[in-house]
Amino acid sequence: MRVRLLGQYFQSSIVALVGLEGAAFAASLYLAALLRFGGSLASLEEESGSLWLRALVYGVVTLVSFLSLGLYTPRQRANAAGISLRIVLGLIASFAVVAILFYLLPDFAIGRGILGIAVCLSLLLSVLIRSVFARLVDTQTFKRQILVYGYGSRVQAFTRLRRRSDRRGYNLVGFVCPPGESLAVNPEELLSAPQGLKALCEERGIEEVVVALEDRRQNLPVRELMQCRLAGINVVDFIAFMEQETGRIYLDALNPSWLIFGHGFRRDALRRLTSRGLDFVASLVLVAVTAPILLATALLIYLDDGRQGGGVLYRQARVGLNGQVFDVLKFRSMRPDAEAAGSPQWATPNDPRVTRIGAFIRKVRIDELPQLLNVLRGDMSFVGPRPERPHFVAQLEEKIPYYAQRHSVKPGITGWAQLCYPYGASEEDAIQKLQYDLYYVKNNSLLFDLAILVQTAEVIFMGKGAR
Repeated sequence: MRVRLLGQYFQSSIVALVGLEGAAFAASLYLAALLRFGGSLASLEEESGSLWLRALVYGVVTLVSFLSLGLYTPRQRANAAGISLRIVLGLIASFAVVAILFYLLPDFAIGRGILGIAVCLSLLLSVLIRSVFARLVDTQTFKRQILVYGYGSRVQAFTRLRRRSDRRGYNLVGFVCPPGESLAVNPEELLSAPQGLKALCEERGIEEVVVALEDRRQNLPVRELMQCRLAGINVVDFIAFMEQETGRIYLDALNPSWLIFGHGFRRDALRRLTSRGLDFVASLVLVAVTAPILLATALLIYLDDGRQGGGVLYRQARVGLNGQVFDVLKFRSMRPDAEAAGSPQWATPNDPRVTRIGAFIRKVRIDELPQLLNVLRGDMSFVGPRPERPHFVAQLEEKIPYYAQRHSVKPGITGWAQLCYPYGASEEDAIQKLQYDLYYVKNNSLLFDLAILVQTAEVIFMGKGAR
């Protein structure tokens, strides 16, 4: 089963993990108070006040910290060491945030000793819960049994989902080949349904049928699929299934009718108002908070090579909402003669044009901070597809179907593609990132924007996708 939260589709296993860890974090504060002062919980609360609200705040803050570091990402691929590091960093962050909250609200405060013990207990409980949980997930406890109806080239997408994290939510039982479709995957995975789809599903314990036909107008078994649906077996279209499982919209299977009749693509006045409100408030706050970083970065760039005429900031034409071109502001991270040849160039790994200071600020994304002014001005949003240069956009729109649709929302400083895909600087990368951008365009909302902003912390602190 999938649960849709904050614009994303989470597997039931992830939701269960969040619930267990949230309860464990809240309980940690209670247990820490008892260990710190001893005695009964009732007498402790008589002296210091009720603990439940403090435990709730601590639990929620810790869950948000874990979310920001990718610990609840359905497609998390970090190894055990990476997960452990994220847990430690998440608990350090939650300790700092809760300590600040308690300092600002003295009547609500709780001793640092209790908070420190609670963090240690949370670490132990989180490691224990996740160790047990990993074994439960591996034993198919939370996985749906799915059957794919279709056997042509479209189902090759299933063969590309090889990692355990890709198939965390389901177990692929096999394929049923409809008449007239060529075989495109391993024949050993082919299942026969002489008694019909419903009988096969009941025999194999199938919970979901994914319809992946090349041509649904001729081969769609309406009667059999209806029988499955009425028997409580979920029936889902291939595009919708891949969207929910991978967080992207597959271009190979996309057609105009799906875009026209599909749900999502919200653009009403309330959505525009909430988006602009978030952009304006967050920009002002971040400009104030990062002012020392902005000044220090500007000084370092100037001292490094800014006196050679390159300047500290540079403007570059980018394509924004509805294809309108605007000038994006960034800290200069390349040599002044980076494009002396006269034509735009994709950035490359270990690009020799990047300066010493530029390599660092690109790694931690400081070079993007001047774009806060673009957000305040209304050219950009905090969250959205990254804006590309007109030269590349013209090329990509000619070669990639639906590329222009990413311009139906404002470009952003960060976005869904930046969370899910590493830095891309080629036509193939543009295709992959477009699939995530289309997912955002379809599912964008205020809560989804907030979730992306929180999860951007992993990109910054773990150095994901920087070049």
